[in-house]
Amino acid sequence: MGWFKEPDRLDGTPSLHVVSVAGPKAATWSGGGFLLGDNTVLTCAHVVNDALGRPPFETRTPGLEELQVMIRRPYDASLRCPARVAHWIPPRAEDGGPVPDGAAEWLGDLAVLRIDLAPGKGVAPPLRGPLRIGQKVRAWHASGRESTFADLTVKTDEGPIAYLDGSPTGMSIGPGYSGGPLWSPVDKAVIGLVTAHFMPPADPATGQPRAHSPQHLIRRSWCVPWQRVEAELRAVGALEEQDPAPVAVDDPAYVLLVSAISDALPVASQRGDLARRLAEGCGVGHGGAVVPPSVEEFAAFLLSHPRALPVLTELLRREERELTQRLLVAGRLSRVPRLLSPREHHLLHQLLRGLDRAVLDRFGEVVRAALPLVAAFPGGETLDALLDHLETLAGDGRSEDGEPRVPALLRVMEYVGVLCAPAQRAGLRLWADGVAARLGIPRSALAERRSDAQEWARVVRHRSTRSRVLVHVTRAEPGRHRLRIWCDEGAGPRQVSTDTTVSYSAREGARELLRVLESLGPTVVDGQRPLVEVLVDRSSLNLPVDEWEGQAPGEIVPGVLGVEFPLVVHCPELLRRHERFLPDWRRRWSLLDSGTTLVVSDASTDPNKVYYELMDRLDTVRVSVDAAPDLRDRVVQICLAVGIPVVVWDRGRGSGHVVKRLAEVATRELPDGVRSYRANTMIRPLEYPGRPVLAWADADRTVPRLHLTEPQEGP
Repeated sequence: MGWFKEPDRLDGTPSLHVVSVAGPKAATWSGGGFLLGDNTVLTCAHVVNDALGRPPFETRTPGLEELQVMIRRPYDASLRCPARVAHWIPPRAEDGGPVPDGAAEWLGDLAVLRIDLAPGKGVAPPLRGPLRIGQKVRAWHASGRESTFADLTVKTDEGPIAYLDGSPTGMSIGPGYSGGPLWSPVDKAVIGLVTAHFMPPADPATGQPRAHSPQHLIRRSWCVPWQRVEAELRAVGALEEQDPAPVAVDDPAYVLLVSAISDALPVASQRGDLARRLAEGCGVGHGGAVVPPSVEEFAAFLLSHPRALPVLTELLRREERELTQRLLVAGRLSRVPRLLSPREHHLLHQLLRGLDRAVLDRFGEVVRAALPLVAAFPGGETLDALLDHLETLAGDGRSEDGEPRVPALLRVMEYVGVLCAPAQRAGLRLWADGVAARLGIPRSALAERRSDAQEWARVVRHRSTRSRVLVHVTRAEPGRHRLRIWCDEGAGPRQVSTDTTVSYSAREGARELLRVLESLGPTVVDGQRPLVEVLVDRSSLNLPVDEWEGQAPGEIVPGVLGVEFPLVVHCPELLRRHERFLPDWRRRWSLLDSGTTLVVSDASTDPNKVYYELMDRLDTVRVSVDAAPDLRDRVVQICLAVGIPVVVWDRGRGSGHVVKRLAEVATRELPDGVRSYRANTMIRPLEYPGRPVLAWADADRTVPRLHLTEPQEGP
């Protein structure tokens, strides 16, 4: 095992691997889970939904909602600690849609929780291994009591789920077992996640279980095999820190680390003392005080444990500055070392837990403002997924004389700080000062980023945030649509509709949207009406939602959506499918008031030429398309895919009037300009013959994560 040793994995008492999951104030446990890493727990998404009082198959990310978990430790008291969702893979049907009520089987249903656990307080996570047919396995209730064990046999090992049959004696799987580990005593490893149980048949009249019959299915459950769990988690980046690849002897980082340690710590006793302190800081065991680790073993550990290098530089930074810098330079050549030590990581999460919810709700906006050139962020959209990703990003690109750059995470925290109350801001700045000092970053460099954040805050304070209603429109049966609606008064989208099974006609959809819009009213600051942002896939860019009328019998006004409210379309699918253009999109949006406009009006234009021209004109923020429908739609999609934030076209005959008339309107005023044009169409249709569409992709504001036309996954 080497000199650096993993702590006891509790394999002698595997029931201790069960972690209990509940809501913030619940008296009973909703389900189980198990430690995935030092500060992460894996459970089922439907367990989280139950703990938060939500429907079991709810797909929305819980966001910043807190849970509580209990971790059991040998020879010590159990630990209760707060947790929140870091990675969310909601339950989904075989076709990728929502799981219908009463379903017996489904896909997905995984949640990784970030727990607030002080360094050195946890236990080692269990080993994981593949599920195979015929394995004898064991599961426990979420209470973790050893007496609740249920013995089962794996009956299938192909496909996204595996079936298990329970022993005819003893406990059977039931409520409270979901999310818990499926333990293989032979392999001494977790091989799956308990998910659901087939309950005995019930009498349809009374709901009570029927009298037992030998023909009834008894004690059958199903789980998600570890191999499937692993594939799902890797797809969202939830296993990168847990399973680093073996260290290669020709790895440049390894070679430099061996050289630095050999030069600075040639004496075995000195190296042994430092190694013991390093092991304790990382929460791992060690080989004792008699024989120190070899230089090679020391270096390999720094590239195996993600937070070992930050711990070591914490120990050395005051007395061995030259060695510290050599270690940091070597570490940048590897993807394994994280930015923060366990102490710094824990303190950051404590500080963030103390921030106002309104500040944390703006975290995505803050990241985009602080890092405008970063190409992409993880799809999970949770705070912890963003924090994990930010730790992997290098500095912001500005340094002098080879000085270390300010890491992306520190820059973001400076931007978060300017939104906080003074006491909270001081805490974040003290934290950033400590990390910067350990990394050898000059105070002047961090002060410059702090000044950038203060300037951004001044601009934001003087810019009113327009309220908006976001509506995801998908086609149902002919002439009807399904709607999901969010409101955003400036703190990020909050969903106000939850039933995605209801379909609406155009009139019914308009009434529903008008009902939500009436609840918002004009923007308090300047009296602007809310913006309606219609989220569609690329096949629905010409859907005439702006023409939907919501007039009910007995009402006086027609209630035309695009006449009463500025209404724009947004196609996140095209941006997401071409993520290499995300930096261009953010840069173009930042130039909204000064960028140029491209007019595409030649009916013979090759769409590829438009692409080449946009690649040459990176200051283009607006494209007006006046072309025949087939060419128009191709050009529009190319513009949106490469990150043009504002595109205008006429979904009608394409007479050119829309493009000509709206050319007089400033780009930032286009939503209201297009609304005015639509009103004039109703008054003077001969003078205003167009049917304008405005695609509007605001890089400063978030949209919900949508399942649009991405490939669906079957079993």
